[in-house]
Amino acid sequence: MKKIGYFFISNILLFSPVALFGQTNADTSAVVVTLRQSVEFAFRNQPLLKQANIDEQINERDIRIALSAWLPQVTTNGQYQHYFQRPAIIAGGTSTGTGTGTGTGGTGTGTGSGTGSGVSQQNLAIAHNTSNVGLSASQVIYNNDVLQASKASKYSRQFYKQNTESYKIDLVSDVSKAFYDVLLSQRQLDIIKEDIVRLRRSLKDAYSRYQAGVVDKTDYKQATIALNNALASQKQTQEAIKSKSAYLKQAMGFDPNRRLVLSYDSASLQTEAFIDTAQTLNYANRIEYRMLQTQKNLDQINVSYYKWGFLPSLSAVGGYSLAYFNDNFSKLYNDAFPTSFAGLSLTIPIFQGGKRLQNLSKARLQVERTDLDLINSRNAINTEYTTALANYKSAYYNWKVLNENVQLATDVYKVVDLQYREGIKTYLDVIVAQADLRTAELNFYNALFQLLSSKIDLQRAMGTLPTE
Repeated sequence: MKKIGYFFISNILLFSPVALFGQTNADTSAVVVTLRQSVEFAFRNQPLLKQANIDEQINERDIRIALSAWLPQVTTNGQYQHYFQRPAIIAGGTSTGTGTGTGTGGTGTGTGSGTGSGVSQQNLAIAHNTSNVGLSASQVIYNNDVLQASKASKYSRQFYKQNTESYKIDLVSDVSKAFYDVLLSQRQLDIIKEDIVRLRRSLKDAYSRYQAGVVDKTDYKQATIALNNALASQKQTQEAIKSKSAYLKQAMGFDPNRRLVLSYDSASLQTEAFIDTAQTLNYANRIEYRMLQTQKNLDQINVSYYKWGFLPSLSAVGGYSLAYFNDNFSKLYNDAFPTSFAGLSLTIPIFQGGKRLQNLSKARLQVERTDLDLINSRNAINTEYTTALANYKSAYYNWKVLNENVQLATDVYKVVDLQYREGIKTYLDVIVAQADLRTAELNFYNALFQLLSSKIDLQRAMGTLPTE
C-alpha cells in the first residue's frame, strides 16, 4: 500500500500520449482526457480566454486606426445647385463721356458742349445651374496626437498580450486544481468502497458468530452501524464528485452534457511531486508586476505628450476642383473652369486656459501613483511567495508522515482482524482498526491534494507556472 500511495501523483502529472479525445469508453458521450489535454482544451474553448484574445485584436485595430493619421488623407466632394432666382454679384467701375447740343427757339439760337467722368455699378448674374467637383489631400508632417499613438503602440500591444497571458495562468491554475480535486475525490470514493467491502465481510462474520452463539448481537449491530455510516459517506462523495466535475467542465469550457473521464499515469509520483524550494524570487517573473511596468511606460508617454503639447501641428495640403456654370442643365458640364492649389497648414496652440499644464500635472501624478502600485505589488508578491512556500513545505511534510500512517494502519488492521477471528480481540477493536485505516487513507489523499495544490500556488507565486 505504501508503494501505491507513494507513486500516485504521477497519475495526475504524467500524461498519456493519446490524442485529445482519442479515447472513449463504451459510452460514446464520455470523453477521456489527461491534465495536459484538459488545459489545452481550455485554451481553445474557455470563453474568458477567448474574450482576452478578442480584446487583443480590438486593441490592434485601435492602434491601426490611430496610426492611419500618418498616411495621406484624400477626400473628394461634389456639389450641384439650381437657382430658381439667379443671385447677382455687384461689381464696381469708372466711366467717361462728352456731349454737344443745338437749339432754336424764338429769336435766339444756342449751342453747348461738355465732358464728365464718374463711378458706375453693374449687376453680374450667376447662371441658374452651378456644380463643383473637387479632390483634396493632406499629409501630416508633425502632429503631437499622432506621435503619441506611434510611441504608445508598442506598449499597448505588450499590455494586451500580457493580459492574455494572465488569463492563461489563471486557466492553468484553475483547471489543474479542479482536475486534482475530481481525481482525488474519486480516489477517496475508491477507499470508501474498499472499506464497505471490509465492513460487509465483517458484518457477515459477526452475524454468523452471533448465530453460532459465540458472541451476542452487539457485534453485528455495531457492524451494521459502521456499514451504514460508510454507505452515507459513499453517497456524499459521489454527489461531491458530480459538483466538482461540473466545475472542472466550466473551467475547461467543456460541454456540461457530456461525461468527462480523467486519465492519468501512476509511474512517477516521487519526481513530479517535488519543486526546488531554494529558487530565488524574481518579481519580474510575475505577470501582474510586468503589466504594472507596462502601464508605467504608457503613463510616461502621456507625460511626454502633454509636455510637448505646445508644439504646432504642420500638414501639407493640396486640392484640385472643377467648376461648371450654365443656364441650361443639359449644357452644364460642357465647359469646366479648373482650380488647383498646394500649400502648408500650420496650427499653433497659443492659450487653452491652462488645460495643457493641468493635464501635464495629472499625467505626472499618474506615474507617481503607478510607482506606488509597483512597490505595493512587490510587497504583496513577497508575502504571497512566503505563504505559498510555507504551505508547500508543510503539505510536503504532512504528506510524508501520513503516507507512513497508511502503512502502519494497514498492518494494524490485518493483525487485529486476524486476532478477532481467533477470538483474541473484540469486534470493537476491529471497528477501531477499520476506522483508523480508512481515516489514514483519506488523510493521506487529502494531504496529497494539498501538496499538489500548494505546488501550483508556489509556482504561481514565483511566476514559473507553465502556460505552454
